[in-house]
Amino acid sequence: MKLQNKIAVITGGGSGIGAGICHHFYLEGAKIAICDISIDKAERTISEINGKENFFLAVATDVAKTEEVENAAFEIERKFGSIDIWVNCAGVSHIVPFLNCTEELWDKTITVNLKGTFNGCKAAIKRMIGQKNGVILNMSSQSGKKGSAQYAAYCSSKFGVIGLTQSLALEFAEYNIRVNALCPGIVFTPLWNNMMESYAAKRNIKTEDVRDYFEKNIPLGRLCTVEDVAKTAVFLASDDASFITGQSINITGGTIMH
Repeated sequence: MKLQNKIAVITGGGSGIGAGICHHFYLEGAKIAICDISIDKAERTISEINGKENFFLAVATDVAKTEEVENAAFEIERKFGSIDIWVNCAGVSHIVPFLNCTEELWDKTITVNLKGTFNGCKAAIKRMIGQKNGVILNMSSQSGKKGSAQYAAYCSSKFGVIGLTQSLALEFAEYNIRVNALCPGIVFTPLWNNMMESYAAKRNIKTEDVRDYFEKNIPLGRLCTVEDVAKTAVFLASDDASFITGQSINITGGTIMH
């Protein structure tokens, strides 16, 4: 198993891509700490995995709040002793025309997606420096590589995640801490399902035609899946990727190639 006895923290692990990463990390031997703003969702993910009880911990955490992230890290250390892998997956997303994007929506998106990643990285790195080893995976997006109309706040946050990833990869390479970003294409998680009507309005198509619209514009002819992202995360978190750092890995079926 690629992650045998590793201690992995996954923020936003209560649903969607985060939950998928939890599943696959556990199958590869990792012990899992799920930090989610909803403790019920975190515990549901653990229940769905149905694994060894002592391999899991659920911690209610708002990643936008520095103190809550720090407290979560301390709680994880108390239970498992160390932190080897930290995955910053918690996020929010809204499709809205720029002139309708309120300051409140902008601030929330940047705070959760970018500051939340900053908080997670800081909590992880402070603990990984001493052990001179660690892996951080930050969730960016294809929208962190190429801007999209009516998506200004989200694109800005995800471009920022890539910049943060590259900076930290350089600064902490001497401590053998690898930092990479995942850049998935469209994955129909609950987050995306909530935006279907907004995207249909943006493209002036019917909601039921959104999936076909995406698939026709992806070279490999299908949408990205949770499993596609989770398996890439396993690879990047494992020793198989021991010489990979500072990269932003596209999982887009050929849509993005830079």
